[in-house]
Amino acid sequence: MSWNTTRIATRTAQTLFAAAVCVCSVLPLNAQVAGYGDKQAGQVPDTMPTILQHVNISQNIGQTIPMDGIFRDSTGNNVRLHDYFGKRPVILTLVYYNCQILCSEELEGLASALEMVNFTPGKDFDVVVVSIDPSEGPDIAAQEKARYVKRYGRPETANGWHFLTGDERDISALAKAVGFGYVRVPGPDGHLNQFAHASSIEILTPEGTLAQYYMGVVYSAKDLRLGLVEASNHKVGSPVDNILTYCYHYDPSTGKHSLVIGRVIQLGGFVTLVALGSFMVVMFRRDAKSAAYDVKKVNG
Repeated sequence: MSWNTTRIATRTAQTLFAAAVCVCSVLPLNAQVAGYGDKQAGQVPDTMPTILQHVNISQNIGQTIPMDGIFRDSTGNNVRLHDYFGKRPVILTLVYYNCQILCSEELEGLASALEMVNFTPGKDFDVVVVSIDPSEGPDIAAQEKARYVKRYGRPETANGWHFLTGDERDISALAKAVGFGYVRVPGPDGHLNQFAHASSIEILTPEGTLAQYYMGVVYSAKDLRLGLVEASNHKVGSPVDNILTYCYHYDPSTGKHSLVIGRVIQLGGFVTLVALGSFMVVMFRRDAKSAAYDVKKVNG
């Protein structure tokens, strides 16, 4: 088994474990697990606990996020989301920094995928990470920024990574616009200091419009690259990227770029037509030169 396959399998297992933790966190504290001999004693509920019905991701593609909410960056300065928009696309993710299972895997997956995307944070796009926990402050945001910039391996791009904290009102407004559903759940000490939530990253246009969603904790470098090219209105990327975005279409149901056969056929037909036309032009010119040479030879 290759290293990449092992890493993906490990992350998948950790994600499933994180989901189990979220489910277990919202069970009643006096809940008991039936023994093997008691498994026929009662019915297994076939419905999701009420509290988890609010834990979901709604893909609000085409909606613009609120730009005036006040947050704090990793240095403690007050900022607004519009400070990070206007020039280039943005990768946005909602997490909470004290989450050591699902959120850390999500950010690890993002940093790992971006390593294979030949774009530069702070130049071609920005990464904006927002904590959903209003009790977290700039200190832990600074620690997390340093951790993942180091993990990314390009310290000169630190100005393209933004780790924010904020108040509950502004966090809720952003989460609602993104379609990010989460709820507080009891931690090991019984206090509501943990969150049940799903995992996703979003790509937004420079204008702050939600363009694409990628679910889970393992992300495709190809999809991220094409997503950034499309969100930038083809202002970043190479001519090859532009061709690929024509042939590959983003599918919100899968969160991936799927090959569009019809467009490939159209592109192939266009290339064939151009090649045939070029060949005919060359041959016509060659015949014309040959005829002119023959006439000159006869008259000479």
